[in-house]
Amino acid sequence: MAYILHDKKYHFVSAFDPKTGAYVRSGILKDGKDTGKDPFMASFPHLIDVGVMGHCLHGKTGLCVKAGIGCYQSGLTVDQPNMSVEDFRWIAQQCRHRVNQFALGGRGDPDQHEQFETLLRICRENDIVPNFTTSGYGMTPALALLCKQYCGAVAVSWYRSPYTLHAIDLLLQAGVKTNIHYVLGNNSIDEALDRLEKKSFPDGINAVVFLLHKPVGLGSRENVLSPEDPRVAQFFRYLDRPDTPYKVGVDSCTVPGIVNFCRRVTRQSLDTCEGGRFSCYISADLMMMPCSFDQTGRFAVSLREHNIREVWNSGTFEAFRASLRNSCSHCSQRDVCMGGCPLMPEVVLCQKKERQPYAKDKESYI
Repeated sequence: MAYILHDKKYHFVSAFDPKTGAYVRSGILKDGKDTGKDPFMASFPHLIDVGVMGHCLHGKTGLCVKAGIGCYQSGLTVDQPNMSVEDFRWIAQQCRHRVNQFALGGRGDPDQHEQFETLLRICRENDIVPNFTTSGYGMTPALALLCKQYCGAVAVSWYRSPYTLHAIDLLLQAGVKTNIHYVLGNNSIDEALDRLEKKSFPDGINAVVFLLHKPVGLGSRENVLSPEDPRVAQFFRYLDRPDTPYKVGVDSCTVPGIVNFCRRVTRQSLDTCEGGRFSCYISADLMMMPCSFDQTGRFAVSLREHNIREVWNSGTFEAFRASLRNSCSHCSQRDVCMGGCPLMPEVVLCQKKERQPYAKDKESYI
């Protein structure tokens, strides 16, 4: 049974199927009819990335580094407490019948949280579908069964190790909808091209989702892809003509690349940056921000002092949205990509002359 949300403030309707993960929303409604114009934002987030992990249990082993992935949350060096069950329940109760999904995350594998099963149960008690991404290092048959019982889907980060394949096998054997999350940067795009050409990702997975590398935390600027790199154009050609036995997707940060390089991808299927518009991030210490990649806390507001609705409607969040509202005003495609990432313009895969990132002096937020 689908969850139906009527957004009376921004005049649209959305629907989410907790069994299939299908999510759709109408255009702005006027006099009961769809105008065909997409709503810019929702009156409350539809998805929240909840960083339940304050530290990484495997950080000392350097799993990310060995896999060629620079942890954007600096899990190798930062050690903070995990989110408490009480704080998580308080968040979930505010989101009941407002939020469709929680993407559990943070500075480590969510399935290694000391109260992982309790967190999953709290989600379902509040009609929220939990999903999460894991390195797979600590995945067990018992955890895989919990995922089958409670989760909509689980993503395994492509860490190029035996435990990666083992975790995928455990999840598939348990009947879990299983995706692969693949960080795409200068150091990994050649492998991505080879695997897409040979269709060599594991059999049985639901999808491979490519996540654009960001120069945040332990992520380096040298690993950022350039729109002038011919390998980038080749990558998007594979997306234009997918013929793989699994779905192939990208994160919203990659949408400018689809706009500039793809010709067959339906524009109506794209959602550009949803930060502060339809999604947000909450850290283990209850700092809420439009996007988890804001590791400096520039747009962060404490939930110790405000509730989720107050932060969502704050001047701080509106300052983040300003970039998405105003960037690239002369580009004919701006409604599709809105200028790309408001935090890191250097990752935007665009070199059009119309590109004009939004710039503003240091703001004072409320």
